[in-house]
This record gives sequence, C-alpha cells and structure tokens, in this order.
Amino acid sequence: MSGVGENQLISIQPDELKFLFELEKQSYCDLKVSNKTDNYVAFKVKTTSPKKYFVRPNTGVIQPWDSCIIRVTLQAQREYPPDMQCKDKFLLQSTTVPPHTDVDELPQDTFTKDSSKTLTECKLKVSYIPTSTTQRSSESGATSGDGNGSESISVTTVQRLKEERDAAVKQTQQLQHEVEMLKKRRRNSENGLSLKLAAMVGLIGLIIGFILKLTLASSPT
Repeated sequence: MSGVGENQLISIQPDELKFLFELEKQSYCDLKVSNKTDNYVAFKVKTTSPKKYFVRPNTGVIQPWDSCIIRVTLQAQREYPPDMQCKDKFLLQSTTVPPHTDVDELPQDTFTKDSSKTLTECKLKVSYIPTSTTQRSSESGATSGDGNGSESISVTTVQRLKEERDAAVKQTQQLQHEVEMLKKRRRNSENGLSLKLAAMVGLIGLIIGFILKLTLASSPT
C-alpha cells in the first residue's frame, strides 16, 4: 500500500479505487478504514478532483480497533476519459486525537503537518472499468479484475431471463384458460336465457288462451 509505513495508524481496503464507468450514470466504491491502534484516530479524505467525487464521510473519528466505511461516489460523466485512463488521486490523512473526541470537535489544524504530532498519509489511485469490456468478458466466459465476477453476472442474468420467460408463459396460459371459461359461461348463459324466454312466451300464450276461453264462455249466446 503506497504512502503508508510500518507505523501506520490505519489500514485501508481496497488500496485502489475502482469505478464501473458508464456515461450519464453514477458509480461508487466503498473503502473500509480500520483503526489499528489503542488510540482514537481522526481521518480526512482529499482528492485532486473534488468536483467529480462525492465522499461520505470525508472526515471522521474511529475508536480503537474499530472501523468505518467510506463511500466514494463518482458523479455522472458526460464523456469518456482519453483511453479510459484516470489520473485522479485520493489522499487519506490520519492522526491520533484525545479519547472520546467527536468529529465536530476536531480543531481546524488537526490535519496540518507539524512536529508536535504524527500525521500519516495514504495515497490511493483511481481506475475506471469500462462496461463494454465487462460485457464482452461475460459473453465470452472470460474473467478479469476480480476473478469470476463477470461470469457469475452473466449466469445470473441468463437465469433471471429464463425465470421471467417462464412466468410470462404461465401468465399467458392462465389468461387463455380464463378466456375459454368466460366463453363457456357466456354460451351457457345465452342458452339458459333462450330457454327462459321460450318458457315465458309459452306461459304467456297459455294465459292468453285461458283468458280467451273464459271470455268466450262468459259471453251471451
């Protein structure tokens, strides 16, 4: 790890910031900063391109033998860097502070170099991973960077697509079944309505005939 000696106060993982680069989209990288001493250690993150990155927290205090996560976010970029090479650098400074010191209580000169305190520095490089390379690697089955990451992503994507396809087929079959059921119900209801209508017409005819018979029977001869 460059810029860090044997008497370092903290350890940083990973020792290089890697961002998946895609136009108009943000990308982030997490750093794990661990305090390797019995003292309270304050840290501060600086970068050569502060407008391109969002660092939270950029300043903090870590308790003895504790750790924290720093999230560095690469803001959405409108153009690719030349040859996908990044010259940006990060500097993480650390120094011991009195016990139970809160980050809001840090003096302004906490990270100023002088002979009265120990100030360690760690330099971190930045690299961009193009999405096109990642996609080609996953399609060809090749792996790069972090081992089988690209291949596992490809397998996961294929599995997810198969599950979505199967779900769509099941849904289509269910809809077809429901349509057939509706057609059967409609035919049954139409048949039932026709029978009811015929019965009502026949009944009305019988009533009219009965009334006519009564009328003829009651009329004087």
